[in-house]
Formats: sequence, structure tokens, C-alpha cells
Amino acid sequence: MLNNTREDYKEAIRIKFEKEKNGSNSNFFNPPSQANLRDLCWKIFTSDPSSDDLKVYYDFFKSKFDSNNEDTSTVHTDKFKKVGDFLKRKKEPLKFDTVNLAAILVDFKLRPYKQFFEKGGIVEEQQFDNSPDREITEKDKKNQQSNGYSPNYDEQKSKSKKAQFKNKFYGRLFKRSKRTIVATIFLFGLIGSVICFTVFKKHCMQWSDDHYEIVDCGKPIKGNLNEVIQIDDNLLSLRKIPVCDTSRCFKPDGEAIVWYTKSNKKVDFFNSYGNGKHPENKSAMRPISNHIFKTYKKKDCASK
Repeated sequence: MLNNTREDYKEAIRIKFEKEKNGSNSNFFNPPSQANLRDLCWKIFTSDPSSDDLKVYYDFFKSKFDSNNEDTSTVHTDKFKKVGDFLKRKKEPLKFDTVNLAAILVDFKLRPYKQFFEKGGIVEEQQFDNSPDREITEKDKKNQQSNGYSPNYDEQKSKSKKAQFKNKFYGRLFKRSKRTIVATIFLFGLIGSVICFTVFKKHCMQWSDDHYEIVDCGKPIKGNLNEVIQIDDNLLSLRKIPVCDTSRCFKPDGEAIVWYTKSNKKVDFFNSYGNGKHPENKSAMRPISNHIFKTYKKKDCASK
């Protein structure tokens, strides 16, 4: 499959840029500022540029290169900002001329894009590396293959050993982790049981004389025959209260703030509506009225 798209071309140029940052023109690429790229461009184009490079220069600057007139103006220099942004992967250029000029600056061999496309996107290091060391390496590979030796044997053997080591390592790790997981589950289960025993054990309440008391759901107050119910925060503040001459039972606007129940001609008073029922005989709660107040009040709240 050919890798000769425009995106492949741009990526290859950026990779070449990373290598050139440590190459002979490193001083121009560290950093790749507008001024540095401008000076590098002048250096390249005053050194016998190719016709393709000159065409790229014209397409980018909209003017021919003049070796007798070095342009260091701000307008000219600022044009290199988009080249630097492209090389640093900060911003994609709007025009492809920027990419072709970047290829010249990093000395990418398969340029402009037309040549890269026609060559099928061949990696330039493979295409242009004709060094003696490369020739020796290729000969060595052929000799090894003719003697029945695979050049990848050592690499495959090394990978196999690494795989075996990883399998053993993760196998031991899994066994240890399995024991740890079981121990952790047991520990949390134990903690949960303790919490349930200590917290939820007392999750009920029972009416006792004039208020509710929190009790164990399975262990009511000794001698108390009242119903044991689930805790209701709204009922914990419910109190049976005495009402006498000095008791304040109404708001200034006449609204009742004391409630009562009546059962078998007996009246009990409470400080709130609760759940609307008497805790013991389940008779209905009603707001106190002036008639009830005057009829059933006590002269002295201290007396029972």
C-alpha cells in the first residue's frame, strides 16, 4: 500500500525536521523562529537552488528569488511564522505552498509533493542512503541468509524470552493479587457486618411514657407493650405535654401550636402533629381549640 498522500508528505517533513534539529542546520531550528527560518531560507537559495525549489519560492512569496537583494523586512519575515507553526505541529497551513517551502528548509529529498507522490511516498532515508556501511550490511545479510541463518533469529529469540518472562511475572502477580483480593473482600465483609450490628441493630423506636426511645429492633423495653416501629426522625421529637393556665397553646394570630387526642373521655396533649395518630391508642390528632383548652387544662402543670 502506497503512503503518498498529502498527509503522509506533511508527516514525513515533520519527522525530517525533528532529525535536522540536531543536524548541521540545528542553529536555525532551535528555535525555528521567523528570523531563523528566514536566514536559513536565504542560505539555501543562495546555494544553487533547483528549478523546483525556485518555483516553490515564487508560489510562496509571489515574487522571484533575487540573490542580490536580501529581504529582511518585517513583512517578509512574518511569512515564516506559518512555516514554523507547521513544523512544530501547532497549526495546519491554509496553503500547501507552506508545506513545500518547509520541505526545502529541512532538506527533504522527495520534494515538492509531486515528486513524493510519483515515487510512491518512499522513505527518503531508504531511497537515498548509499553509504558504504549500508552496502556492507546488505552483503552481510545476504551471506547470512545463504548460510541458512535468519537475520531476525536473535531478535525473535529475545522477544520470546521477554514474552516468557512477562508470562511468569504476570502469573505470579495474578496469584498474589488473587489472594489479596480475597483477603480484601473478607476484611470489608467483616467491617460491614460490624457496622450492621452496631448501627442497624438500634434502628427501631418504642413509645415510653411521654416520648419515643431508640431500641434494638428485636429487643423492646422490658415491660413496655407499646409497638416497636422503625425509626422516624419526625417522631423522635414528639412529646406528650401537660397543658395548664400558663401554657402557650396558640400563636398571636390564633393558630394552634399544641395538638390533642381524645379517647374514652381522656385527652392527651402533644407538642407536634407527629404522624397524626396517638402513639399508643392510635386516635387522631387534632389542633387544640379554645373549648378544649378551657375544658381540659390543669391549674398547675406540676401536678399530674
